[in-house]
Order: sequence, then structure tokens, then C-alpha cells
Amino acid sequence: MSGWRVEGLGRVDRSRLVEFQWDGRARHGFAGDTLASALLGDGEMLFGRSFKYHRPRGVMSAGTEEANALVSVDRGPGRFTPNLRATGVEIYHGLDARSQNRWPSLKTDLGAINDRLGRFFPAGFYNKTFMWPRSFWEKLYEPAIRNMAGLGDAPELPDPDDYTAAYLHCEVLVVGGGAAGIEAALAAANSGGRVVLVDEQDELGGGALSDPAQWDSLAAAVRKLHAASNVQLLTRTTALGYYHDNFITAVERLTDHLADAGKGPREKLWRIRAGEVVLAQGAIERPLVFEGNDTPGVMLASAARTYLHRYGVAVGRKVALMACHDSGWHDVFALHDAGVGIAAIVDCRDRVSEPLMAMAEDRGIGVHLASSVMDVSGRHAVSAIEVAPNLGGKKLSIACDTLLMAGGWTPSIHLWSHSKGSIRWDENWGAYLPDKPHEKVRCVGACSGDWDFGGGINIDRLPTPRDPATIKAFVDFQNDVTAKDIDLAVREGFKSIEHIKRYTTTGMATDQGKTSNLNGLQLASTALSRPIPQIGLTTFRPPYTPQTFGAMAGHAKDALFQPTRKTNIDSWAEEHGAVFEPVAQWRRARYFPQPGEDMHAAVNRECLAVRNGVGIFDASTLGKIEVVGPDAAEFLNRMYTNPWKMLEPGRCRYGLLLKEDGFITDDGVSARLSDDRFHLTTTTGGAPRVLNMMEDYLQTEWPDLDVWLTSTTEQWAVIALQGPKAREVIAPFVEGIDLAPEAFPHMAVREGTICGVPTRLFRVSFTGELGFEINVPAAFGRAVWEALFEAGQEHGITPYGTETMHVLRAEKGYIIVGQDTDGTITPMDAGLDWAIGKKKLDFVGKRSLARPDIVAEGRKQLVGLLTEDPSEVLEEGAQIVADPRQPVPMTMLGHVTSSYWSATLGRSIAIAMVAGGHDRMGEILHVPMPDRTIAAKVTGMVFYDEKGERLDG
Repeated sequence: MSGWRVEGLGRVDRSRLVEFQWDGRARHGFAGDTLASALLGDGEMLFGRSFKYHRPRGVMSAGTEEANALVSVDRGPGRFTPNLRATGVEIYHGLDARSQNRWPSLKTDLGAINDRLGRFFPAGFYNKTFMWPRSFWEKLYEPAIRNMAGLGDAPELPDPDDYTAAYLHCEVLVVGGGAAGIEAALAAANSGGRVVLVDEQDELGGGALSDPAQWDSLAAAVRKLHAASNVQLLTRTTALGYYHDNFITAVERLTDHLADAGKGPREKLWRIRAGEVVLAQGAIERPLVFEGNDTPGVMLASAARTYLHRYGVAVGRKVALMACHDSGWHDVFALHDAGVGIAAIVDCRDRVSEPLMAMAEDRGIGVHLASSVMDVSGRHAVSAIEVAPNLGGKKLSIACDTLLMAGGWTPSIHLWSHSKGSIRWDENWGAYLPDKPHEKVRCVGACSGDWDFGGGINIDRLPTPRDPATIKAFVDFQNDVTAKDIDLAVREGFKSIEHIKRYTTTGMATDQGKTSNLNGLQLASTALSRPIPQIGLTTFRPPYTPQTFGAMAGHAKDALFQPTRKTNIDSWAEEHGAVFEPVAQWRRARYFPQPGEDMHAAVNRECLAVRNGVGIFDASTLGKIEVVGPDAAEFLNRMYTNPWKMLEPGRCRYGLLLKEDGFITDDGVSARLSDDRFHLTTTTGGAPRVLNMMEDYLQTEWPDLDVWLTSTTEQWAVIALQGPKAREVIAPFVEGIDLAPEAFPHMAVREGTICGVPTRLFRVSFTGELGFEINVPAAFGRAVWEALFEAGQEHGITPYGTETMHVLRAEKGYIIVGQDTDGTITPMDAGLDWAIGKKKLDFVGKRSLARPDIVAEGRKQLVGLLTEDPSEVLEEGAQIVADPRQPVPMTMLGHVTSSYWSATLGRSIAIAMVAGGHDRMGEILHVPMPDRTIAAKVTGMVFYDEKGERLDG
């Protein structure tokens, strides 16, 4: 216990006591406190355990750069959030916060045995130690490592909170609400444009909140911002990422600081498009690398000053400073002037400015120049430090309860790097600064290097007389990466900073190396004997700080995670007892059971109704694309495998679409309505994929073609009328179209009216029977359906669903892309080589069809399967072998892609992907099942009406 509250200091409201829980114990703070400041003010120094070694850890900073004090917060059922920074958790009445990665308690953690065994866990140890036997990894090694190392526990219950999102446009966006950011926002506001200022803290001011001398001018500036009608202020808002064309994402925390969880959205994701971006993110103080630098009570000097002046908390009663930079001296002077005892100032520099020395002497503070801290005593809290001259000499033990570090400053250039702005090394700062912008952006204040923090030197680690292999001097506190880990990486041949980063995991934690990257670079520079600019810098990536998945998902959760699309006819199906299934984003009727029927019986009835009379089916979910323009035919000729230029208006064609690798990606029947207009159809799930693919080719490969593509999937309701009596049902309602077979043949399209509604009427069939696909404007879909259904009663019309459609198409050998194909099937494999234009010089994927592996023998090909026992229905996905007597593991030839009972044929049928299938006709193959093996004969894929004689009814 060392910290305490200093009377008369801080910006917290001491008239409002806030009670909360920390590891099950009642604690208290004041309104305006963070969890870190409240616990420090109550004398707490131990906050957590480290990732790998389970070492005791305390607070290191006062902001988002915090790498040690990670906590979990439980806000009620389903509202458990791990890995929050105690420095950013605002306390409220009833807050339940807990430490992490310890058992059975924070002070007594059995996992600390890892610290004793640390020499056996160097960087990359898991890659070297757990490679053999390989089977042990998943069963033994990985579970053991995950139990011993890690951060917080993952939530177990669904998140009940709501999240929201909004778009925002402005002329100027300022990121960072410190003095420089406020000044930039005021200047932009005076220009008259829209200005948005975002800052991650609960109040504006940044570093000025830790300097009472600036409070009056700060308050005046903030008042001006609030008074400006063209300025929008977003506090508790973190800018996460900077993207192309000045697009910035930010998350605003709306209720996490309130006691009433669930009252309104928890967070809001802002999508901001700005004319100009001004980055004013400040700079982050660097720690120093020496043994014991992670002991609870060792923290950044600037953090101690923040806790003092912003929260009224003294971080210790007897504080020492280890510095190589002037700013740390001013921080301890501020602590001394507030009544905090200063044990000593230790500075590794040979000399500092005379004014600094004079101020220390005036305060009676002992100074040790050209000296370094060699060790820190204490495990759960600092008790003393060991100091020695850099050039050797007598060591000195100094009693203290807190040690401050002042290792210089690192400008925050994360968002600048997101925007692809270049950076340059600055010797004075000992850090990288923004150089040339890629977007319309500029940096101001400390993040641009335009700030005076005083002088200092760049130092990677402090001298130590001990064997480096036996000490733990931490570089990356969150991932437990030490200086010796970086040395080891270099010794083992890693020279690129990117490789060193991944081998040691430095900079890969949730803090993204905010306090570790520069120290890691300097250590690597020393080990490689190369200057830092030659080593480079690892890449900063969004988000700037970790965020909840809820904020990213927004409203897309539960029923809105993937909105269910319904056709205009869906409500009729629901009213008539349909059983539904999801297909891509659509809800589709699977079958229409009558009383007492299960799916098997309902599908049998529906199939026989289509084969013997007439069935009606909602096909509105088919993807539909309007292709219009003088070059429309040329465009489709290049996209599809078969020829399109000579297709006459009024005719339809089956189109097969390949990817560049020659594999089938989609298919569909499309119609030419006029010389320059086509109506394309795609599979239900393939519509967006096909449209994106076509747009990509049109914009990047063939921009010279005069073509427009428009998605019309939701503009047309499609009613499939299938069966021998389909013409009789539709005839009374059609006007302007001659339905006679010779005038309206199979694979033709006509335009006219049906029930007085404009229609594009297709003579196509996915069942093998006489078929019409009636396209009408979506709003009229149900009305036309009901009229046809009413008139079809005398013909025994039967609604059928997707399950029946699957059986009917399989009987005819029609494949479904995505079910019978898996992304590795070519037209030849699927028996669709007839759909390849033999005279076409080129189309997407044509070159790949000649690749040796595409034409090699033994490729898996689609074939039919008929079980020797006609009543035996194969399981879809079941594996196929040639000889069931072979030992396990058997050689698999392929698998069943589609399998059904055919009421029409009175037996089972199946389609399968089989190695060399087209050469196995008549061969008996076997399907091993858990309790038996099923024999099946390889056949062609057309099981019903092989000559297509029923297409005209």
C-alpha cells in the first residue's frame, strides 16, 4: 500500500463517492476516476499477472498505451468484457472489475511457476519444443499452453447489448482533443466549414489536464468549441482506422461509464468522410529496459504526474526516478511540490542542464548522474532500487516504493501510417515522425514533432553486471518479451524487424507496441550493429486500440445478422403451411406438408403431381441481371463458355460461367430480349458473386465495351409452372403471346401480359416437363400466383418447394452449382463440355481448360449412382471406395453430392463425384457406412426421360 489521495488536487468530484468491486472486495473512488486511479488512490499497486510468466504487474501508464493493467468487467448476464485497460475504465456505482490470468488469486498465483522456469521458455520455444510427436500438439501441448498463458477469459453468453452506427461528413476532422487539437479545431471552425473533433477521453484537454497552469486557458477554448454551431465534439470516441479518401472509422462509448447497463446502445460506430484530416494524437512516453522494470510500482513519469493533477492521487510516498530525458525531472518536481517524497533522481546522462540541477538542489532531491538502476527489489510492490555508476563503481541501494521511468517520447503516428503516409527518422526525438502525406492530412502538436518535451538521449537498455541470460528486462510488457529474446532472435539469424517481431511477438499484443516498438528497434539496432533507419519500422494496422465485435457488427446481430430476404409470394407459402429453409440470404419454401405427412411423403406427392399434372413453384430468388448496350452480346460471349452473338432475340440459352482457373462458378438460363438487351439468370446464392465478377471484367479488362449491368433480382417475381398441364393452366391468362409449341418452343422467351400484368414469359424447364417461368413485376407476384393457383384447381395444381425441385432436377441429371460442384469442377468433369463453344477463340477460363492437370486422367467427375438395393438411399457427403475390404485408411474415390428417393422411378438415385468417373460406367463401387457397406452401380446422370420427349407436354 503506497498511493494516497492528495487534498486539493485533481479534477475528480470528491463530493460524489463511487463504490465498486475489485476482485470481489468493496472499494471506492470518486466521480471522474478511472479504475486505475481509484485503486492507486486506495494504495493498490498489484493489478494483474503477465501473459507468459505470470509475473505480478501494476499500472505502467495513465492512458490507452497501458500494457500491464488489463482487467475484466462484468456488467451483468452476457455483459462480461475481458482485456480492458484499467486506465480507461471509468468507475461507476456497482462496477464489478476483476483481475485476469491468475489462480487461485491475484496475490497467490500458482502459474507463477512459469517465472521460475523462464529460462526454458525463450522466444520461439514452442516452435522448437513441441514439433514432435505431432499428434500431441492438439491433445496435450496446445491445451496446456493455453491454460498457462493468456489474458482474459472469453465471454460465454450471447451479448445482449445493442450497438448503433452512423455516417458523418465534414470539411475538417480533428483527431485528438489536446491543446494542439483544440487549437486546430478552433482555426477550422473560423473558416465556416463543418468541423468534427474526436477524443478518446471523457473530457477534452489531453496532456493539459495534467497541468493546472493550463486549465483556465483550456476551459476558455473548450467553451468556444461548444459555442460554435459548426463544430461537433465526440468525446469517449476512439479513431480506429484511417482509410482511402479520408475515410476514418471511430467508436464512441455511450454507456460503459454508466451504472444502468442496457439503457440505450452501448457503442456507436462512426464512419466519417472528411475533406481534410488533422491528426493531433500527441506522443507516448517510453519506458526503460532494465531488470525488474515490470515490478508493480514501476511506471512512466508522465503517468505519475497525470494521476497527481488529474485525479489527485499520489502514486507513492517515496518516489525515485530513472531518466534519460528532461521531462521526467519536471514530473518529479511536480510530485515533490505536492508533498510527495522524492527518494532520488537517477539519470544515465553524464550531465543535464544547470537549471534542472538547480531545481533539484532547491528541493533537496539527491541526484545520481551517469548512473543507472540495476535492479528493483520487491515482488508485489517496489521496496528499493539498486543504483550503480555506468562506468563501474560502488552500488547503492535506495529505499523507495515507486520508481518512475522517463525514457523519451514516441510520437503517435498510427493513423498517419494507416493513411499510407511516409515516415522519417528524427535523431532529436529518437523516433519516427510523419513525412510525406498520402491523403489530405496533416499532423500538429507532439505527433508531428512540434512540441518541446526537453532534451534527452536514446537508450535501449541500461548496463547490468549480471549475466543477460539470467535477468528479465522487459521490452514488450504485454507479451512478456525481454531484451534477451530480441538478442536471441538476432543470434538465430533474424535480421528483418518484421521477422524479429514475429519470432519474439514484440509489438504483437493488443497495445500494438505503443510502448515497446521503439525500444525493440533500438535493441535490434544494437544487436545487428546497424542504424535504426536501416532496420525500418513494423506496420501499424487498425484498430488503434482493441474494440468490441459488437461495435463492428452494429445492428447486424441475431435476426439482423444476415437479414432474411423474402419474396412477394413468401406470405402465401406461410399461410399454406410451408416448411421453410434458408438458401443464401433467402427464406424459401422447402415443402408443403398436408395433415399427417412427413417430408418424405410430402415430397413424393409433390413430385408425382408435377410429373403427372401441374406444379407451381416460387423461383423469385433466382439472381437476375439486366445486360444492356450495343456490346451486350460481345460481353456475354467473352464471359460465358458458349456462343451468344448469334442468339436470336426471343430465344434463351443455358449459360455456363467459369472462373479464370477454368472451374465452374455459376450457371443459368438467360434470354435475349432484343439486339442490345439480355435478361440473365443466376443461381440464388450466386447473384452477387456473378454481378461483381462481371463488373470487375467490364471495368478493368474491357472498359471499351459499351455495356450496362443492373441487378434486377428483387424487381421480378418468378413463378415456375411445371408439368404436362402447365399450358392449360396458363393459357386463359396470357395475352399477346402465342403459346402453341411451334410458335413458342422450348428455350424461348416472349413478352406480353398475364392477368393484365406485363410479363417476360420463358419456356424453360428445370424439371424435364413442359415448363413456363413467369416473370412479373415483384409487386404483382402474389396476385398472379393466386390467380393461377385458383384456376389450376381443376387440373390438380400443387405447390411444391425446393426439396421437390431438387429431386425433379436430379432425375433429369441437372446439376446445382455449389452442391454438385465444389470449386474444382470443370465443364468436362460435369459432363457439360457440350456447353463450350468449340469455335470460340476466347472466354473467361478458356486458357485454363488446357492445363495439364485439368485434362489429366483420374480427375473427379460427376456420374450417376444406382444402389443395388433400390430402397437404399445414400447419404449426401458419404465417401466412395472401390474395394470395401481394403484396410483403413481406405483409398477414397470421391463422394456423394446429391441423393434422393424418386417416387417417379420407385427407387433411389444419386449423383456423385468420382475419380475417373466417366470411364467407370457400369462399375460397382461401394459406400462404407458405420453399420454396413452399400453397393452402387456407376451410370449416366440422366435417370428420367433421357431423350427429353416430355418437354412439350
